[in-house]
Amino acid sequence: MQTQFKRVALLVLVAALSALLAACGGGQPSSQPSEGGELTGSILIDGSSTVFPISEAVAEEFRLEYPNVRVSVGISGTGGGFKKFCNGEIDITDASRPIKDVEEEICAQNGIEFVELPVAFDGLTVVVNPENDWATCMTVEDLKTIWEPAAQGTITKWNQVRPEWPDAPLSLYGPGTDSGTFDYFTSAIVGEEGASRGDYTASEDDNVLVQGVSNDKYALGYFGFAYYAENQDKLKAVAIDGGNGCVLPSKETINNGTYQPLSRPVFIYVRKDALDRPEVEAFVNFYLENAGALATEVGYVALPDRAYELAKERVAKRITGSVFSGGSQVGVSIEELLKIEE
Repeated sequence: MQTQFKRVALLVLVAALSALLAACGGGQPSSQPSEGGELTGSILIDGSSTVFPISEAVAEEFRLEYPNVRVSVGISGTGGGFKKFCNGEIDITDASRPIKDVEEEICAQNGIEFVELPVAFDGLTVVVNPENDWATCMTVEDLKTIWEPAAQGTITKWNQVRPEWPDAPLSLYGPGTDSGTFDYFTSAIVGEEGASRGDYTASEDDNVLVQGVSNDKYALGYFGFAYYAENQDKLKAVAIDGGNGCVLPSKETINNGTYQPLSRPVFIYVRKDALDRPEVEAFVNFYLENAGALATEVGYVALPDRAYELAKERVAKRITGSVFSGGSQVGVSIEELLKIEE
C-alpha cells in the first residue's frame, strides 16, 4: 500500500511499453502453461486512477502466486481506458462509473463484448488544505456554486460562496474530463454529467491534485476516498450536507449510505474474448476473490460477499453488457447494487 501511489508514473510507462511490445508482436501472446503447469502470458489493464489502487494491489498479490504472468496496470482515466478497451488495446479497464452508451456503441462496432463487474464502493471526497478552518461543511448548493459552468471566471473568491468566508482566492483542483470521477461529480453536484467550469487545475493523476491542495491554503479539490485516506496528514476532508446534515466521508458512512450524494460503485470491465485466455480468467477470478479485502486495505469499501459471488457467476456464464444505462448513476447504494446484480 505504501508504494502504490508513488509508482504511478513508472507503472504507466511499463503499461505503455507492454502495449507497444504486444502491438509489435501482433497482439497479446497466447498463454502457455510452463513445465510445472503454471500460467504464463500477459494482461494489460488501464483506466481509472480511482480504481487503480485496487487493481494494482490485486496485481501485486496475483504476481506472487503466478510469477510467470506479466500484469501491467496503467492510468489514463475512465474515459481514456474505455477508448483503449473498445479499440481492443487492453484486456481490462478500470472504471469509476458505468460505461456510457456511446462507449458501448463503439465497443459493439469493434466487436468487443465485455463483462461488467462492480468491485468496491467509493466516496468522492472534497478536500481542503489543513490550514482551512472555515469550510468544514459544504452543501451541494455550495459546491454547485463553485463548480457549475457559470462560475467560470466569476466565482473566484471564497466569500463569493458564503459571505462569512474569507475574501481570498479560491484555487480549484479536480480530475480531467477523461475521468469517471469528473463525470460522476458533475452529475451529482451540478446536475448534468460533464457540466463544469474549465478554469481549474485538472489532472488524471490524483497525486497531482493531492500535491496542489496540500501546498495551497486557499485550495479546494475532489477525488476518490482512497487518495484522501492515504494523505490525511496533509489534507482535510470537508463534510457534505446532501440534505440530511453534515456527513464526513468514512468507510462507515460510505457503507451505510449516509454519505450522499457522493458515494458510488466502481468497476472493472473485462473483454469476453480475453477471458478465453487462462491467465486472464484466473486473474479476474482472483480479483473477485480478493477485492473485498484489498479494497478495504487501500481505503475503499468492500461489497457484500454475495455481490462478489454474483460477479463470479457473470464471469463463469460470460454474461455480457451493462446493467446500467447512460454512464454515471447517482445515489446507487450497496443494497441497490446487489439487487441489480441479482
